[in-house]
Amino acid sequence: MSTSTTSIPDPSTRYRRTGQRGLNAEMLSWMFMRGSGALLVILVFGHLFVNLWLGDGVKGIDFAFVGGKWSSPFWQVWDLLMLWLGLIHGGNGVRTIINDYARGDRTRMVLKALLYFAVVVTIVLGTLVIFTFDPCPVGAEPSLLPSFCEG
Repeated sequence: MSTSTTSIPDPSTRYRRTGQRGLNAEMLSWMFMRGSGALLVILVFGHLFVNLWLGDGVKGIDFAFVGGKWSSPFWQVWDLLMLWLGLIHGGNGVRTIINDYARGDRTRMVLKALLYFAVVVTIVLGTLVIFTFDPCPVGAEPSLLPSFCEG
């Protein structure tokens, strides 16, 4: 009489480490999300505090306000950090969602290519706007310009 034995897998070997130590791309992505998220909280609340609390509120934000603010390198860098960190942080989050939910490899590739394209284009255009913004354009209505523009 032969008895068939069924082998039961050892649970300790089920989830085995691959032997890879150190930082891989997903770990770096995870660390970036934590760091950029914390920094974005500070940047966004600082932005809201200065623009809405210290100023005249929403009704005080106009072309002259933005022109005066972006004439300072400090605020250019502040807004640039918000732009870059926000878009890369959001893009990384959407990339994670695409990796989790896109079923086919081709679908995943196309969605991530569109995402990367949109993030890069928005970062480039936003950076150009921040650094090429002219607070004193020629021919503009003088009442709309910041006070430091020569009339």
